[in-house]
Amino acid sequence: MTQPPSPPPPPNEPPQGGFGAPPPPPPPAGQPGYGYPQTPPPAQQPGYGYPSQPGQQPGYGYPGQQPGQPNPYGQQPPYGQQPPYGGQQQPQYTYPQGMPPQGGGKKVNTTTAVVIAAVVAVALIVGVGVWFATGDGGGKDDPAQNSSAGSTGGGGDDGKPAPDGAGKEEKPSNANSKVLFQLPAPKVTESVAGVNGSWITDKAYVKSGLNEVVGHNLDSGAELWSIPLPGEVCAASPHVTKDNKTAILFAGPMPAGKTYSPCTEVGVIDIDAGRLLWQKSVKDGDDKIMFSEVTVGGDAVGAGGTRGGAAFDVATGKVRWQPKPNAEQCRDVGYAGGEALATVRSCGSASAPQLSIEHLNPKTGAPIAKYKMPTGVDRASIVSTKPLVAAADVGDTAGDGSGVSDFFSIDEKTGKLRARIPVDAEQYAPRCRDTEGCTKIVVGNGRIYVPTEEHEGGAEGGRTNEIVSFDLATGKLTGDRADAGDRYTMHPIRMDGGNIIAYKYPPYDKGGQVVSINGGSMKETLLMENPADRAVRDVTTSFVVDSAEFRYADGRLFMATRLMSQEREGFKRYLAIGFGTG
Repeated sequence: MTQPPSPPPPPNEPPQGGFGAPPPPPPPAGQPGYGYPQTPPPAQQPGYGYPSQPGQQPGYGYPGQQPGQPNPYGQQPPYGQQPPYGGQQQPQYTYPQGMPPQGGGKKVNTTTAVVIAAVVAVALIVGVGVWFATGDGGGKDDPAQNSSAGSTGGGGDDGKPAPDGAGKEEKPSNANSKVLFQLPAPKVTESVAGVNGSWITDKAYVKSGLNEVVGHNLDSGAELWSIPLPGEVCAASPHVTKDNKTAILFAGPMPAGKTYSPCTEVGVIDIDAGRLLWQKSVKDGDDKIMFSEVTVGGDAVGAGGTRGGAAFDVATGKVRWQPKPNAEQCRDVGYAGGEALATVRSCGSASAPQLSIEHLNPKTGAPIAKYKMPTGVDRASIVSTKPLVAAADVGDTAGDGSGVSDFFSIDEKTGKLRARIPVDAEQYAPRCRDTEGCTKIVVGNGRIYVPTEEHEGGAEGGRTNEIVSFDLATGKLTGDRADAGDRYTMHPIRMDGGNIIAYKYPPYDKGGQVVSINGGSMKETLLMENPADRAVRDVTTSFVVDSAEFRYADGRLFMATRLMSQEREGFKRYLAIGFGTG
C-alpha cells in the first residue's frame, strides 16, 4: 500500500450499489420528489483536495479528510501548507443514500423560491419576457432569468450552427441504453489508493486500477491489456495526443522501512498498444522530487507540485526543465495542457504568495504571456489553455469550497486580461480543486459554460438547474440557457465541436441522460437515457458529479472513480460502469 495511515472512513458510506441489491423502503408520503430530501444537518464544505463532507454521502471511494489529517500522498497541500479553505463550517443540505446533491450542496430556500416565482409571474403578466441584465459583468444576475429563448436559449433559430462548428456525436435511432459492464472495486487493504485516469479510444476504454492501467473491450469490459506499476496512480492527464499517448504520475516501489511510497514517477503510456513507453523522475540532491499533478500540453509532459514543476519530452522522456531554487522563491505549482501548456506560478512566501498564470513555450518553459493574479489569491486553476481561462476563489469569498469566485479570461499572446467574470456561489456551481482539476465547466464558442446551482423546479416539486454561458471577451452573460427539466440537474462534460455534451443527473425514479446542446441555438438532443432500475441507479449515483470521471463518445458513457478506499462490509463498490446505446 502506498499511502500513509489515516483515520478510518466516516460512518456515512456510499449506498450499496450491487445489482440485485434490495431496494430501500419508499419515501414517506409528502416528501419532495428529488431524491427524497430529508431534514439537513450542518456540514463542512469540501477542501481543495476533495475530502468528503460530514453529514453527506462521500464520493465513490473518497474518505473523509479533515484539516490536520495526513495528505493522502504524504505531502503538504498545494500552495504552501494551507488548510482546505480554512476548514470553515458552512450550512449544507444533505441527501439520503444514493442521491448526493449536484450543485455544491446549496438549496434555494422557500422565501427565495417564492420571490423567483413572483418575478417570473410578473414578467409573464407584463409581457416583457424574462428580464435580462446587461450591466457590469453579469456575474450577479439571476441565471434562471437571463434568457430570451427559454429552453432552446441563445436567441437563435433551432438550426443555427455553433460558432465552433458542428459536433461529431449523432442522435441514435434508440437512445435507451443498457449496462455494458461494471468494473469491480480493487481490494484496498489500508487507507485509500489513487486510481486516477480514464480514457476512451476507438479500440478500448482505459482505466487506472490499483497499481496498474488496464485497457478494456468497449462493449464487454474484457481485459485487452494491462500495464503493471510499482505503486498507485496518483494523477493522470485528461488529454491524449493525436496518436493516443497520455501521461500518468505514479508512486515508486515502497522504500525500506516506510509505510507509504511518494508520487515521484512520471510516465507516458500508449493507450492503443497498452505499453508504458517511458518512466522518469527528477532529483533534488539524493532525493526524488514528489509531484501531485501531471498533464500533456503540446509535445510536453508537465508535472507540478509544492516544490516546483518539471517537463519532459512526450516522445522520449528527456527532461526539458526541473525545479531549481531562486531568490524570488518562484515555482511552477502545476500545469494545464491540451493544445498548449500553461502553468500556475507561485512566487514569494507560502503564506502570502503572488500567483501568475503563464502561457509557456513547451520546449523551454519560458513564458510567452503572463498575467498576475489579484492580491488575495493563494490558489488558482486553469480551465482552458487555448483560449486561456483561469479560475480562483479571490479572498476565499466563494464560501462554498468550490474554489471558484471568479473566472479570468486572458489573452494567451499578450497576457492582458480580457475579462474578469464573477460567478456568485449562490447562483453557479463550477468546481476546481487543483491546477487542472476543474469539473462541470467547459470552454468553447468564445464562451465558458457553467451550471447554475440547483433550485426548486416545477409542479412536481423536485430540484433542477440550467447551463448558462459567459462571453470570454466581455465577461457578460450571453443569454444562452439550457434547462435540465423538472427533477433533473445537469452539468457539461466536454465540448463536441461547438456543441456541449452534458450529463443529466436523474431523480430517484429515472435513469440519467446524456444530451448534446447545440452551441448556436442551445437546443437539446437526447443521446442516451440509462435504465431506471434501482440497482443500476444505486451504482451510478455513487459516482459523485463533483469528482468522478465522466467519459462519453460514440454512444458510450463511462463513469469512474479517482480514489478507492477500503471496502466496508455490506457495501458493494465499483471502479467504473459503462453504458451503451444501439
